[in-house]
Amino acid sequence: MSSSRLKSRRRNEQGSKWARVAIAILSTIGVIDTGSITLHKWGWIRSLSCPGGTEGCDKVLNSPWGDIVQGTSYSIPLSLAGFISYLTVLLLAIIPFLPWLSEKKNNLSRPTWWGLFLISTSMSLFSMVLISIMIHKIEAFCFFCVLSAIISTLILIITFTCGGWEEPRELISRGFLLSIVVIIGGLIWSSSVDPNTEKSQLQSQGVAPMVKSESSFSTISLAKHLTANNIILYNAYWCPHCHDQKEMFGKDAVKELLLVECAADGINSQAELCKQKGITGYPSWEIQGEIKSGVKSLNELADVSNYKGPKEF
Repeated sequence: MSSSRLKSRRRNEQGSKWARVAIAILSTIGVIDTGSITLHKWGWIRSLSCPGGTEGCDKVLNSPWGDIVQGTSYSIPLSLAGFISYLTVLLLAIIPFLPWLSEKKNNLSRPTWWGLFLISTSMSLFSMVLISIMIHKIEAFCFFCVLSAIISTLILIITFTCGGWEEPRELISRGFLLSIVVIIGGLIWSSSVDPNTEKSQLQSQGVAPMVKSESSFSTISLAKHLTANNIILYNAYWCPHCHDQKEMFGKDAVKELLLVECAADGINSQAELCKQKGITGYPSWEIQGEIKSGVKSLNELADVSNYKGPKEF
């Protein structure tokens, strides 16, 4: 009788074999899902066929929340973290099935179940944070993001119910502590990359928001032409229309423009010069000694400045 109880207990400690198979299948789908997104972000896959609309997927994946790190010449997409997580889950699920580890199967079973629980808990909770951002911040639908959230949640449910846990209270207590860390960390990260937060922080320092759009050869050429003809853009760091005007040029072309900061509390303020010029609205352009207020299209700026270069704006 005691021998049969011992065998039953050992089977319970190892958890369900078929649960591991299910987790392996789900994590493989997750690897394909997040791997495809990562390759698309890096330009190795040109387009993704996104159920529900490609526009929504592109809007979500190219949002400020689509990258962990965004450099000038490189980026680390958030999907790469998902890819690594799903790959780790897949390895943890199949470790007991590997023939060269069969002798250590009993010793590896419990640690791998714990690894599956901790990773799947973190992934599912962070996915919920991302879904909330997608709905309330980005206001777009991305099938691949929702699929990843569903997969990670299913893996957590299978791990929790089929892992052969002897002490559910310990499992729940650790899961609760991990949940707090993941949710708080996710909210801090979300706030740190939120362009509205960044904008308010910069404005409190008298700095205009960064221009994020890409410049073309034509916009750079136009900006250089305007500067060569002493055409000046008068702006204020807090002015949204000024930022819209700069976004038309792109981040590289803006560096070529003659910019004058008119806000008294702005960085490198030239408020007195703006008063002398009679600047009353922003943005304002000084073209051949005449002040023209309001956002101007690039074609309009090209025409009034006699620009003869490429016009693929």
